[in-house]
Amino acid sequence: MDHNFWHQRWQNQQIGFHRDVFHELLTTYFPKALSSGRVLVPLCGKSRDMLWLLDQGYKVFGIELSELAVQAFFQENQLKPEIQQRGKFKEYAIDELVIWVGDVFDLAVEDLADVDGWYDRAALVALPESLRSDYVKLLKHKLPRGSKGLLITVEYPQGFRQGPPFSIAEDEVVAGFESRFRIKPLARIPGMVNNEVPADNPVTEQAYLLYD
Repeated sequence: MDHNFWHQRWQNQQIGFHRDVFHELLTTYFPKALSSGRVLVPLCGKSRDMLWLLDQGYKVFGIELSELAVQAFFQENQLKPEIQQRGKFKEYAIDELVIWVGDVFDLAVEDLADVDGWYDRAALVALPESLRSDYVKLLKHKLPRGSKGLLITVEYPQGFRQGPPFSIAEDEVVAGFESRFRIKPLARIPGMVNNEVPADNPVTEQAYLLYD
């Protein structure tokens, strides 16, 4: 993963991918994926979706490369975390929320042992094709058996724009995950790019339930 690219995006506040409202596909479909438990949120940024998960009674375990993003999350939500080092990661924690600052690819099986489910709106679509297969392998091989996920992807015609977010077709989702998970398409809605709906909108967002 290009660390410098993402550090610069946060440093320069080029974070059009961030949303100030809860994602409608999360609020509609996540309770159908998992009723309770600890939820992994990879590349979580300062997503307010983590607050929604906490409000619904889930425990949240976020992973984020940018410490600026994590600091902003706690500051903007008037939360004061305890901070300590956890191996390669720096941990920010308060009550049922834990966020690790570091590279998602450094996660080990034991780090995810008590994860019950996962929510990915911003991770898979943020990665170029060369890294997406490694990320999919991480989820397939390091998540505990029985964990369920809600995956949200973006799709648009080739040449419409440059990622991230990258366009990911359903065929890619199936090819990547089917060796471990059952895949259930849940919804397809008009999508936004950098918090805007393009004219003659060719962008869609897809939600998938993934489960053993």
